[in-house]
Amino acid sequence: MSLFRQLWLAVIASTVIAFAGSFVVSMFTARQYLEQQLAVKNNDNAASLALSMSQLDKDPVTIELQVAAVFDSGQYARVSLVDPEGKTVIEKTSSPMAGTVPEWFVRLFPIESRPGMAQVSSGWNQFGTIELVSHSRFAYRELWEGGIKLLFWFLLGGIGMGLLGMQLLRRIKRPLDAVVGQARAISERRFVSIQVPETPELKSLASAMNAMVERLKAMFAEEAARLEQVRQEATLDSLTGLANRAFFLNQLEVALSNDDAATSGSLLMLRIADLAGINKRAGRETADELLRRIGSAFAEIAGSRPNAAAARLNGADFAVLLPGLSDPSEAAEKLLHVMRDLSSAGLIEGERIAHLASGTYQHGQSIGNLLSHIDAALASAEGQSGLAWCRAESGCEQIATSNADWKKLLEGAIEMHRLRLIEFPVAANGGQLLHLECPLRLQASENGEWLAAGSFMPMASRLAMTSELDLAVARLALDRIAAGTPAVAVNLSGESILSPAFRSSLQALISARKDLAPRLWLEVPEIGAFQHFEEFQAFCNSLRPFGCRLGIEHFGRQFSEIGRLHDIGLDYLKVDGSFIRAIDSQPGNQAFLKGLCSIAHNIGLTVIAESVQTPAELAMLPALGFDGATGPAIPRN
Repeated sequence: MSLFRQLWLAVIASTVIAFAGSFVVSMFTARQYLEQQLAVKNNDNAASLALSMSQLDKDPVTIELQVAAVFDSGQYARVSLVDPEGKTVIEKTSSPMAGTVPEWFVRLFPIESRPGMAQVSSGWNQFGTIELVSHSRFAYRELWEGGIKLLFWFLLGGIGMGLLGMQLLRRIKRPLDAVVGQARAISERRFVSIQVPETPELKSLASAMNAMVERLKAMFAEEAARLEQVRQEATLDSLTGLANRAFFLNQLEVALSNDDAATSGSLLMLRIADLAGINKRAGRETADELLRRIGSAFAEIAGSRPNAAAARLNGADFAVLLPGLSDPSEAAEKLLHVMRDLSSAGLIEGERIAHLASGTYQHGQSIGNLLSHIDAALASAEGQSGLAWCRAESGCEQIATSNADWKKLLEGAIEMHRLRLIEFPVAANGGQLLHLECPLRLQASENGEWLAAGSFMPMASRLAMTSELDLAVARLALDRIAAGTPAVAVNLSGESILSPAFRSSLQALISARKDLAPRLWLEVPEIGAFQHFEEFQAFCNSLRPFGCRLGIEHFGRQFSEIGRLHDIGLDYLKVDGSFIRAIDSQPGNQAFLKGLCSIAHNIGLTVIAESVQTPAELAMLPALGFDGATGPAIPRN
């Protein structure tokens, strides 16, 4: 039973008890008082009538007229004259009347009207005795009206006390609700802090729970920092902070094979000439400083583009992957400029200080084929004198060439419903289906080829059209669920969730079909979630009441941010495929991923591996703590 209901029951019970006691006491007191007043009135009126009769003639007619005059006033139940011998001379009576007072009230509180008596004299002799009894209906009416007024005031007071109690209870209930909400959030593994209430009894409880939440956050932060160090040791070059060769090749393979990756891009490789000689001539510290500066230049180039990656492949070789960029001239010129500055500073001597090669790639191209083209171009650069840059162009087809062409193509596809979802199974460790991952495909023209998201989403982002596409994706997913699909997962772009209009439209779309919402899985790329975290949190808060499953895909590169996920109510993480490639043979990545799964489970998240390629990778995942996987190694039913 709620506190408000208990409060009202307590107020009603106390009001009834108080009223009952006060009513009984008041009624008996008032009845006694009214009986006394009736007795006084009867005596006074009897004395007045007796005096009047004593002064008049005592003939029967006159006496009867006087008695009748008093009786006919209607105030008396009985008026009688009795002679000295006890014989009734005149008597007038009327039936007792209670008026509008209920009979049960009359029976409950009977009023006795005691008769008033006075002597009638004739000269010095006693003529008789007047007995006069007033009607009690007037007394009953006063007693009844008094009871009604008492009931009214008690009701008014009870309602007033109830309303006042509700206000006081609301003041108490607000901090109590906050404490209950915090406890519920903790049970859901969302660790939130609340404002400490002023109520002493709740203040200590809230303070203790806040302290526990802060300790848990500190534990997560400490564990996340430790695992971030493990990740860096496993995936990064210790000197430059760039990706190491193994991790970079994993990233490159993901860029070449993932459906949502850009369909083309560029790869640049730089080789320092005679690094061993520099180390010998200038010393290790100078050589290390040279490598760090070159690494900083590569990191700056990679940081300027989404999903770009830079690496130190071995002692003298550096590389940068630039998805979606078909002309790497700007990046190449920047690297050449950096190398010239290093030469001018004396960190590199001679003319042949470095060699640079670049090449473009297309989605689906093999790593071996791409690297062989780059190696050939790098060999050509090494054959030239001085600081040289050679290209290994492979050419990339373009469906549309200008922004206007792309805008027309995208608008036409949306308007003509040339959009569809394809499906890939996401399975739990036991093989049962978690959901179908359904990336978007777009048909550029009627009867044309169906394009992967990596072909058109970069242009949609540039043209600010991701919201229209993502709403269409959500609509298609709900249609597929309505057709009987157990669960469907679709990814939304980071640009879309920035828009309050998109969030409102998506909320309205799901609200209209909220019975399907629990089978809808919505995921946002890691880079979009953390770059605009407040908007991502608002996105999660707006959809959580509908029961949608919310997650982050391609997770892992910003693992140090995992502590921010403890209070936004996420359901799952999909770990980026670059961490999963060859996981069965990489102990460093295994330690990192095992810790990642442990932290994610502690805050109630399901962890799914992306792009699982081989049975050996798939077999390793349960031991690391993964709950499910997707990729070519997952069989399609």
